[in-house]
Amino acid sequence: MATMQFNFYKPEQPVTGPAYNTWFKLLATVVTIVLAVYAGSITVRFPLLEYGFGVKALLMGAALMLVISYYWFLRSTVTIDDTGITQRWMYNRHVEWRDIRSAKMIGIPYLSAIFPPRLVVRSGNTFVTFNGGSQAVLLEFAKISLAYQMKK
Repeated sequence: MATMQFNFYKPEQPVTGPAYNTWFKLLATVVTIVLAVYAGSITVRFPLLEYGFGVKALLMGAALMLVISYYWFLRSTVTIDDTGITQRWMYNRHVEWRDIRSAKMIGIPYLSAIFPPRLVVRSGNTFVTFNGGSQAVLLEFAKISLAYQMKK
């Protein structure tokens, strides 16, 4: 019988899935559309071309960040494999198994359909949060959390 080593965790098989679930993506879509419509109504009501360069740059930067964030909410993935946990997003997050000191799942009560539980990993003096948007990823998060709780 193989014994599990608790100084690190390795999944039985690699798991990859979306970082955000369908409900969260739908909410992000609605918020993005509402903000875009609101921005459109502001551009019609105010003479934005008469404002200074700083105001125009700020508004364009805000619009650009909205588009980039929305794109990555739709495309972000989480991979759990032999090397560690990776979330591909605007900037990639990666934690190797040997660096993890503890791991715990946290969630928002009564809103788990829209905001599923997240895995918070302590690595050195920092905390890294990973989002799980599929049942397979959340199941692996639960296994990781349990393994590190048993380590204590």
